[in-house]
Parts: sequence; C-alpha cells; structure tokens
Amino acid sequence: MRWIHRDSLITCDHDGRVANRPSQRWVTVQGVPVLVEADPEGRDITACPNYGPTIKPCAKTLKVTVGYSAWLRVDGHRVVLSNLDGLTDGTPPGLVHHTVRDPRQTFLGADA
Repeated sequence: MRWIHRDSLITCDHDGRVANRPSQRWVTVQGVPVLVEADPEGRDITACPNYGPTIKPCAKTLKVTVGYSAWLRVDGHRVVLSNLDGLTDGTPPGLVHHTVRDPRQTFLGADA
C-alpha cells in the first residue's frame, strides 16, 4: 500500500473526483503533504456523472471505513493508505464508495 497525499486521485464509484485538502503540511512525500485521519471525510466531489430526475450525484465523502494505518501517525493522526474505502452521499444511499484510483507516488509504501 502507498501513502496518500494531496495529489493522489480519489474518486467516487462513478469517477467523480474528490477534492483533497491535507490538514497538515510538515510531513510530505516528494514535497507533497500526506493525508491523515479525517482528511478524506466530508470533502467535495466534483464532476460525478451520476445524476437524473430521481438520482443524486455524489457531492461529499462520508466516513472512511478502511484505509487508515494502524501503525503510522502524524501528530497523533493515522496516515491515509491506498486501500482507502468510504461511502459518499450519492445514490443509491449506502452503496456508493470513494476509493483511491491512483496514489500518484511510488516512493513511500507501508503495511496497514
């Protein structure tokens, strides 16, 4: 698994893009701040193509269910890893996930 940073590509199941905003800036991978616990939660999702009269496109990420390191922490917050998985607010409710499509770095990896 790879560490996830600000430039990693995280998408909803429909290919909408999650806006990454790191909450810390002092630990980086190749100069790009890594994401830590709670960074992927509550983030905006743009360009989700899943819409229609009774369909709500993914607009926000919800709680992460998998993807925080059990061992690696930055300032007490667990590091986000490439096995990240959580839900979005899109339809059908409780079934649409957000995951890492591309970590966009091959330099730093870790076990869960």
